[in-house]
Amino acid sequence: MLAPVRAGTAVEDATGDAAYVRALLDAEVSLVRAQEALGHAPAGAADAVASAAADAARFDPRSLALRARSGGNPVIPLVSDLTAAVAERSPEAAAHVHRGATSQDILDTAAMLVASEALRLILADLDRAAAALALTAAGHRDTPMAGRTLTQHAVPTTFGLKAAGWRSLVLDARDRIAAVRSALPVQLGGAAGTLAAFAAFAESANPVAGMLAASAGDTGPGLVEAYATATGLAVPSLPWHTLRTPVADLGGALAFTAGALGKLAADVLVLSRTEIGEVAESAGGGSSAMPHKANPARAVLIAAAARQVPALAGILYGALAAEDERPPGAWHAEWQPLREALRTAGGAADATATLAEGLRVHPGRMRENLDATGGLIVSERLVAVLSARTGRAAARTAVTEGAARAAREGIHLHEALAQDPVLADVASPDELRALTDPSGYTGSAGLLVDRALRRHSGETVPE
Repeated sequence: MLAPVRAGTAVEDATGDAAYVRALLDAEVSLVRAQEALGHAPAGAADAVASAAADAARFDPRSLALRARSGGNPVIPLVSDLTAAVAERSPEAAAHVHRGATSQDILDTAAMLVASEALRLILADLDRAAAALALTAAGHRDTPMAGRTLTQHAVPTTFGLKAAGWRSLVLDARDRIAAVRSALPVQLGGAAGTLAAFAAFAESANPVAGMLAASAGDTGPGLVEAYATATGLAVPSLPWHTLRTPVADLGGALAFTAGALGKLAADVLVLSRTEIGEVAESAGGGSSAMPHKANPARAVLIAAAARQVPALAGILYGALAAEDERPPGAWHAEWQPLREALRTAGGAADATATLAEGLRVHPGRMRENLDATGGLIVSERLVAVLSARTGRAAARTAVTEGAARAAREGIHLHEALAQDPVLADVASPDELRALTDPSGYTGSAGLLVDRALRRHSGETVPE
């Protein structure tokens, strides 16, 4: 109820308690499959565990949560329930549930599986947003609007250039999310990250194969590779129980994504103000007290997400300072912030895609706002052009005095400049009128849009 940005989204479902339980079970099943593939577990053991794990009703998230209070994590009661379910089918296979693993192996692996699916959904929404913004940027390549700096009119720009900038940030976010997703690692280290128990269990399960593997020093690393294959995750160079780079990198990518989308939202919020009215969301949100309002609700929610995810990422960065070979508290502190970061950034991506696809642009209002200062927005251009004819100091003085005259008399800047005797000899009234047309002073905006639109995700901009 208090997180509408992700309410009802696919990423919310993909990171819910049921999804985490499913991922925990998948991690347990995959471990047995990896051990069976290497001869460390009997044939059929993995299928028996998978069959038991498929009975979702047997693994109630609330029950796991309540029982997790005694051991500090939900894997302990889950293993108990899973072992009992497997024993009903195959007592022999039940002996191989969670064999050699520690709770953190399973929970970290499950978290990476959940993150992988959530990031897949986020990537799809970022692709949608980028595609919509590409169309907007191309369609408004040359649509002039007021560029604003420190809240004030500065010089003209184009809406196409602004939309191209939004798209660039979306692609930057997409590239970071894709890179992090491809590197999400499986976790397997055993009690203290040495993989010792796996070698011992391998030898007991298959003495000849286990001794040969142990003598080659490959029992543990080989199992990690097989486990990674079974889960679809990456192979880590080391167990990362207290080397929390994967989670910190994930948090950083999510924070960047939320911030990048927040920039788009911030601009939409400004440009959709009643007195500006240059853009509008396709369907504005209502007000409980003012029937006339059509609030930019999606932009509001995206802006809120942009302020939350960096704080959540801060907790994940803080967990890098994890002591010993297994951390008391630092690892545990990651669970909820990571889920909320995935959900909030995912909700923002979903909202951004919808906003971008339905954004309404009002070039007429852009032109009205450009003209609001009666030509003053191109004073920089006038100084540059006239300096070559009168000298920089004289040109700046003439434009400054003309601007004051225009404001005082309520006339257009070109009319005020035409009254200046110094300028009368170097520029005609028609030329001054042309020089004060904002649409003629957008610089290389169109070419920059063209250049930006040649970029695709994962690529640098072609020269």
